[in-house]
Formats: sequence, C-alpha cells, structure tokens
Amino acid sequence: MLTELRLQHQQRQFLIAARRLLSERGEANSLGLARELVARLAALEPASLEAVFHRLARDFNPDPKMVLAAAQAYADTPEAEQLLALIKLSEPPRQELFRRLNRAPGATGTLVRLRRALLTGLSRHPEWRGVEADLLHLFSSWFNPGFLQMRQVDWNSPAQLLEQIIRHEAVHEIDGWDDLRRRLQPDRRLFAFFHPQLPEEPLIFVEVALLPEMPGAIAPLIDKKAETMAPDKYKVAVFYSISNCEPGLKGVSLGNFLIKRVAEHLQREIPRLKTFCTLSPIPGFAAWLAKTELAELPGLKKVQLERARAARALLQEACGGEWAKLSQAEPLAKLDEAQQQALLRLAAVYLVGQTATPQGDPVARFHLDNGARLERLNPLGNRSAKGLKQSCGLMVNYLYDLGKIEGHHEAFTQGDIAYSRGVAALL
Repeated sequence: MLTELRLQHQQRQFLIAARRLLSERGEANSLGLARELVARLAALEPASLEAVFHRLARDFNPDPKMVLAAAQAYADTPEAEQLLALIKLSEPPRQELFRRLNRAPGATGTLVRLRRALLTGLSRHPEWRGVEADLLHLFSSWFNPGFLQMRQVDWNSPAQLLEQIIRHEAVHEIDGWDDLRRRLQPDRRLFAFFHPQLPEEPLIFVEVALLPEMPGAIAPLIDKKAETMAPDKYKVAVFYSISNCEPGLKGVSLGNFLIKRVAEHLQREIPRLKTFCTLSPIPGFAAWLAKTELAELPGLKKVQLERARAARALLQEACGGEWAKLSQAEPLAKLDEAQQQALLRLAAVYLVGQTATPQGDPVARFHLDNGARLERLNPLGNRSAKGLKQSCGLMVNYLYDLGKIEGHHEAFTQGDIAYSRGVAALL
C-alpha cells in the first residue's frame, strides 16, 4: 500500500510540475522549473513512468474542437494568419513541454532515455504512439547530422569511451581489448559522432580499414592477429562497420552523409586514397529467400524475373527445399558453379528489386540512400554464424564515388538504384 501511495505521489508531483511549466508563469521561470522537472523525471520508478506516459498520451493532446474551428477558418480563408493559427493549435502541448524541459542542463540525455523507455513498452501500449511521434519529431531536428561533431577514436582516447565502443559494436563483435587495439592500429580508423549536449556519449561510430584493394571477405579485416599494413599500400578505404549507440534515437537519421564526411577527412589526410567502399552484410536476404515465391518485384523486367525464378528453383533443388541449409557453411561450400551463380543472382534481385521498397534490406537502404552504388557481391564473405544465418554468407561492396553521392541519393529517393555493370550482369 505504501509503495502504491508513493508511486501515485510521484506521478501527481510530476504532472503538477508539468502543468506549471506549460503555464504563462512557467514560461517566465522556465529554467528553474525545467531543472526541477527533469530531476523528477529522472527519479521516476518504472511503474510511475508508465503512468506518466499514459497521462502524456491522454491529457496533453490538442483540443479537437479548436483544431476543427481553425481548420475550417483556414479552408475558408487560406492565408498565412489562418495557417499559423492552425499549426499552433494542432501541435500537441506535450511537444512544447519537451522543448521547455530541454532548456535545463542535462535534459537532452534525460529525454533520450525517456524515449528509450517508451519504445520498450510501445508494442504493449499502442496508445503511446502520439508521445513517441512527438519525441521523434523533436529529435529529428535536435539531432540533425549537421549538429554532430566527428572525432577520431584511437588507443589514447579515454577508457570510458573505448569501453563504450566495445559495448556498442553491433556488426562485428569486439572480442576484448586486444581486438579493439588492432582495430585502432594505423591501417585502421574509427570515427565517432557526438552531439554538443551529449559530449561524452558517442551516438554512432564508423570503422574503416585501409587496404590495397577492395575486399571480399570480413575475416581478414577483423583478425586481431593480422599484421599492420605499410602506409604506402593504402589505396582503398573500406567502411566495414557502422554502429548506432543509443536506442532512444531509433528512427532518427543520424547516418545521413556521415560516411561522406569520414571519406573527405581521409582523403585530405591520405591523398593517395582513391576508392571508398563498404564491406556490408545483407541481413534480410536469407529470410526473404526462404519466404518469397518471386511472384513480382518492383523494377525488374519480365525476363529478369523469369531468370530469378529459375535460379530459385535450382537452389531449392540443391537444398532439398530446406532453405536453412543455405545458412550453413558446409552446404554453401558444396554448391557447384551454377548453384553459386543462382545464389548471387537472387541476392542481386533482392537488393535491386526490393531495396527501394519499405520492406527492403535495411543495410542496403542505408547505403543507397546515402548515395552509394551497389558494386559487387561476394560469396562466403562472412562465415560467422550471424553472417551465415542472415546473409547465406554473402557480403556486398557499396561504392562511394564522392563526386556522385548527391546524384545517387536523389535518384534513390525517386526509387532508382545505382548499381554496377557486374551487378547488372547477374540480373
């Protein structure tokens, strides 16, 4: 009973403070009230936090009658004054609440953690979607890539930062300090991006390998016992891992053109670098291959679709209808040349035909939307359990031609995918 009373008291005090902050008096004294409210928010217990989400979703919405009246006024007289009134009245009051909260020192991090907690319960509480949409809307402005600061991380960086890099690596797990040390040697680079309001917390980081040629397999790049390469052999910069560090920023486009920023930095440092590319997984391919019957795919000609169906039939016969076998190293290694070519063709079909849709491969969408070109497919490029399970061992090189990034990005927004002649030959 005491616990329930304490939770109710927490919720009540928070909501009273929120109303005060949104009042005229609150606007005049916003900094002190915001600081007080941020402290209360950070101290809320999980049960109280859920109750606060419910109240934010229910009690901090626009007044529907006032919105309707403003909309009708704008429809009758579509001029700037009526439009501005409609915009003001249709904005949920909780957006202004979050803005005023963000005036307090440390509030940005608290709000990011607030959204992280909200996202964990969103599937159970769809009524919170309005609150989530408001936070996403605000974060998309506050965390615009133009605000992010790029820093190179090396072995002399603070231990706390290095620990965060190890913890947040999401593509190729870092196996302790020796592994990290190798990834920070002179023929490797690691760049992290920070927001001025969160100066000690990396939001996203990019790992780069400097090599003599475009790679087709990941194992040599992340071998912690590999010899360090001499600088005169650096010709290609390979972006082999990009990791987001903050779940509370899910859906916020942090990565837009960050690779271009890294590439331009490297080109200034090492002018001999001429090629910038990735070595990337295809995390949605195996699941798509097992479920898709290839009835139709956007952007593919009839003859290409017929070849894709023939390739799928050949692979289905090779694995005896057990598609999971194509996520195992031994059966993949036993594929003959025609079967291997069929697998590559289907991967090309998936990347070219599916990526422009919302159901497309997330990694492909990221790089193509950032202005890359689909350059090359590499069989058995990733023999790890994760690589086999998700991508049938395949990896992709996306090419970043610095002079064509904007053009490729614009084309992708119109549904057109840039790909090489080698990929075209597979279709």
